[in-house]
Amino acid sequence: MKVGIFSHCTIDTIIYENEQYEAPGGPACYCSLTARKQKQDVNLYTKFNSSYPLEEYFKQNKISFPNAISENNTTKFRLELDGTDRKLFVEHMCDNIDFIENDDDGTLISPVFDEISLDTYSQIKNSGNFVFLDPQGFLREKNTKNEITLKKTTLDLTNVNAIKMNPEELFALTGLTRNDGIKQLQKLGIEYVIYTNKQEISLLVKDKLYSIKLPKMALTDTTGIGDIFCATFLCTMLKEKDFLWALSFAGGAAQAALESKAFGLEKIPEKNALETNGSYFYNIVEFEQI
Repeated sequence: MKVGIFSHCTIDTIIYENEQYEAPGGPACYCSLTARKQKQDVNLYTKFNSSYPLEEYFKQNKISFPNAISENNTTKFRLELDGTDRKLFVEHMCDNIDFIENDDDGTLISPVFDEISLDTYSQIKNSGNFVFLDPQGFLREKNTKNEITLKKTTLDLTNVNAIKMNPEELFALTGLTRNDGIKQLQKLGIEYVIYTNKQEISLLVKDKLYSIKLPKMALTDTTGIGDIFCATFLCTMLKEKDFLWALSFAGGAAQAALESKAFGLEKIPEKNALETNGSYFYNIVEFEQI
């Protein structure tokens, strides 16, 4: 199976407990490397400067990145972490991502901030097979201090198969909360609507809401956890074509990443760790009719 990922690679300055370090990141990196650990072929549609530290690593891991090299500096963010809360500041943006014709089996669209135009977004989702959207980058704006905040946004969701949102993103996109918001997204044609609220993860399919809950744990660097979840859900759907296993394995991957207490890309779990956790979640999934 072949997975296509549309998102910027980034350089992240992460500040945690008065210490800071700089590391490559962004959904492009987290999703690509997660998919490769799950034995999927990966086409990464992104932009980064030729000095980007992961270029060789992508090649070694057989991640294809057509037309990615830019003369402009790589997109750069500063993240200030405090438990599950974080402040995000944009310091530099690279070039926009262009659509490239492809034969990918599944597509993950996960912009960080303004790097995918609405025209390009339409081309991607209208040409894809199974399309998973993490809309965070479409919902963001920056203030005078370059801090990222959410804005109310209208987005064309036709030809999107799955979407993941937290409460704030759901409200920005629909103007509604929890069940009302996710049912509204379903009415717009999205078959798999994922709602994450800290430890709680829910998936709406037809008239049933399936839920799992990650265990409580002391949190360190939570950067990329959502990306690991999204990539695992997409890879599992492509391989197993079973949404309950996809939810369970994705939750298992998020748990394994958090339990590692690792920083940056080091937290991406191995396949056996997410499968062990996923099998546990599969047996305790709760559901309700809504």
